[in-house]
Amino acid sequence: MKILTFDSLPSTNQYCELLDLDGYEEFTIFNAIEQTDGIGQRGNHWEAESGKNLTFSLILKPTFLPIAEQFQLTKCISLGIVDWLETLVPEGHKVSIKWPNDIYVEEKKICGTLTSAKVSGNSITAAIAGIGINLNQRHFPEWVPNPISLVQIRACETDTSAALNDVAYAIELRYNQLRDNPNAPNCDYLSHLLHLGEERKYHYRGETINAMITGVNRFGHLELLKPTGESLVCQMKEIQWIW
Repeated sequence: MKILTFDSLPSTNQYCELLDLDGYEEFTIFNAIEQTDGIGQRGNHWEAESGKNLTFSLILKPTFLPIAEQFQLTKCISLGIVDWLETLVPEGHKVSIKWPNDIYVEEKKICGTLTSAKVSGNSITAAIAGIGINLNQRHFPEWVPNPISLVQIRACETDTSAALNDVAYAIELRYNQLRDNPNAPNCDYLSHLLHLGEERKYHYRGETINAMITGVNRFGHLELLKPTGESLVCQMKEIQWIW
């Protein structure tokens, strides 16, 4: 594992997208103390106070994964972060994965990830996993939806360098499991899925519906069941949580 730290970058993912990744070893980490234009899911901005949080991108080379199975990579990265957080949060605080890859403590978001794959033919040649984790930030802008940080949960600050090493190691353990068994993340991902088996309200294709999450298919699409018995299979931009 090699960590390259920058005082400031607009976005670690955008920086990595411009690189020839053949020249970098797997598990090279590009870490930004300050990220001025971080990108989240759906093109949203990722808000992070300088020096208070983790904002980094991880280079992976999962050539063992077929293109159709690339969501397994998202699963193992999410689970690695969950594993690490579960060693830090006080007992009784539930750590969950909000589909597809946000990490929540109870009903609040502590981490966002964004993974992009580079493909050639039928193979994934490389992947960039961008990760933002709220560590020591105590105040967030009003427009940020239900955020929480580790310092708000634990009432003490976390060393950012130690946290980066520890969370990267936890992700690496899950990644090695994936290399040995492409189905390894499936059960743990489902068991940590936020609101699995609970009937809730969602925005779906312009209307409000009641539905229950029943699973995630191999392509990473969310599976739900309406009270009428109708099944839904949703891509990311088709459905939104109502909090």
